[in-house]
Amino acid sequence: MPDQPVLGPRALGRATLARQLLLSRAELGVVPAVELLVGMQAQAPYAPYFGLWTRLRDFRTEHLADALNERRLLRIGLMRSTIHLVTPHDSRALRPWVQPALDRELDTAFRQATHGLDRAAVAAAGRELLDTEALTTKELGERLHKLWPDRDARALTYVVRNLVPLVQVPPRAIWGVGGTTRYATADSWAGPGPDPDALPTPETLVLRYLAAFGPASVQDIQTWAGLVRLRPLLERLRPQLRTFRTEGGRELFDLPDAPRPDPDTPAPVRFLPEYDNLLASHADRTRVISDEDRRLVMTRNGMRPTFMVDGAVRGAWKLTRQRSTATLLVDPFRPLNRAERSAVSAEAARLLAFAEPDADHDVRLSTPTPTGSEP
Repeated sequence: MPDQPVLGPRALGRATLARQLLLSRAELGVVPAVELLVGMQAQAPYAPYFGLWTRLRDFRTEHLADALNERRLLRIGLMRSTIHLVTPHDSRALRPWVQPALDRELDTAFRQATHGLDRAAVAAAGRELLDTEALTTKELGERLHKLWPDRDARALTYVVRNLVPLVQVPPRAIWGVGGTTRYATADSWAGPGPDPDALPTPETLVLRYLAAFGPASVQDIQTWAGLVRLRPLLERLRPQLRTFRTEGGRELFDLPDAPRPDPDTPAPVRFLPEYDNLLASHADRTRVISDEDRRLVMTRNGMRPTFMVDGAVRGAWKLTRQRSTATLLVDPFRPLNRAERSAVSAEAARLLAFAEPDADHDVRLSTPTPTGSEP
């Protein structure tokens, strides 16, 4: 094997930030942007609004709300069995490929509750119900429980959720409206897809991942998808890819012509929402966040919203509103210098202007504590 160039964390970070539209805001519409990113993690309903604001020039909340209402984008369980915002086409391409992750989650969480159950029959019953009417999980569980009265209603709903492609329909995740989570089948909501043979291959999906997140190792790709044993797929792709090494010796794959900026390329302050895929799509995330800071970002309830300085996560943030005042609490994990504090405060003010245009604004930049405690 020829010598492989070594890429350190900073070089990897700049490459990924360039592809994630985080070195400069892009002139893109919301649908092309979501497609370029191979979806956006969206279990927090409003997270993609902040994720698109930080990546796109002149983004407004109605751009995403309209795309959801018009069914040009939808929210569905995909990679890592988590809710993602994707195009209908990508939902049809990705769901069959990542189905093993949803099967595994069902087996792990509800193995005993579904032992001996005809899961296919439950999935078929759920599909029939949700083809007709969008239902909450409680409503779906109650109707399924009438058919299987000796089974736990929650387990029955998870069988349907994990075996049938389901969309969380508006007004859920519509900015300023919100609402209870209701599910419909993807086919009833977005229309039936093309013949399965016409869908992109797993190899094509991996190439798109590299375009959005690379350079990446086999372990990185498996982490993003929630899948295992992808090495043979990468070996089939090897002739059309470039390879590199991390400083620790791990092999990385990448598209030959993908951007790999100079490690010293300026990276502006960026605010990321909770669960942003930038922080969830690599096995080794030190290209954008240290292992120490990652422990401060992850909580028992999930992942805190974060902000980046010079291409790396440097703290967390929280937006609150009381009466007419919106406050952005900014919590650095370690001290910022004067220029960094000024840049963070300026970007925080822009975030407030986007999220709370009708409120009085208050940016509070805290003094770092040894534990990086949440404000």
